[in-house]
Amino acid sequence: MVGPARPLFVLFGSSIVQFSYSHQGWAAVLADIYARKADIVLRGYAGWNSRRALQVLDQVFPKDAAVQPSLVIVYFGGNDSMQPNPSGLGPHVPLPEYIDNMKKIATHLKSLSENIRLIFLTSPPINEEQVRQFFGLEGRTNEACRIYAEACMEVCKEMNVKGINLWSAIRQKEDWLTTCFTDGIHLASEGSKIVVKEVLRAMREAEWKPSLYWRSLPSEFEEEDSAFLPVGDDGKQIRAEFEILRYSEWE
Repeated sequence: MVGPARPLFVLFGSSIVQFSYSHQGWAAVLADIYARKADIVLRGYAGWNSRRALQVLDQVFPKDAAVQPSLVIVYFGGNDSMQPNPSGLGPHVPLPEYIDNMKKIATHLKSLSENIRLIFLTSPPINEEQVRQFFGLEGRTNEACRIYAEACMEVCKEMNVKGINLWSAIRQKEDWLTTCFTDGIHLASEGSKIVVKEVLRAMREAEWKPSLYWRSLPSEFEEEDSAFLPVGDDGKQIRAEFEILRYSEWE
């Protein structure tokens, strides 16, 4: 562990989380925006569903940890929504079990700390034709993703958790089908941009005290930096809001 202590954000989910530093991914962008403000940690496991997540929940988020997260962003649902295989193998989780699993995940995370904040991401849409070409899969459909996404949002309402419906948000982009995916499922940079904007909007609009929105968090050692700021031609230090300028596109 290194110091000084910062708010800890944990991203917990399947491949949408594990791969979220690739292709200018949404975790990489958030880590950039929150540099000097919060530490962002991935706990992403490709291929996992909500059932598998429950099996290790106590290991990933132990109740006796010295430091508990300030924020956990959770994504499960896409793999759960896949059609069941006659062999009984595969990631499919029946909808009632998925709903119950997500409630259990929310309950466990809330029990970690009075101050922990949660955001649940729903399954995004997919490009079915691209999935067939890339993976040779037939068991993943947009309609199933929609059903599980809506169920996730209902869980969020019931459990008083912030929810982001990625299935709806991504489809608002006119050319989403051809620009948002690397392989029909996983997010290209255009898809990740939507996730970042939705996450930041949720954090900006949340009535959390203290706020975890990036503008509200102090930059580490900001006060001590004053003597080292660049000096302009007029002999005065340049005190421009560098980070505000850099990240204005996410406002």
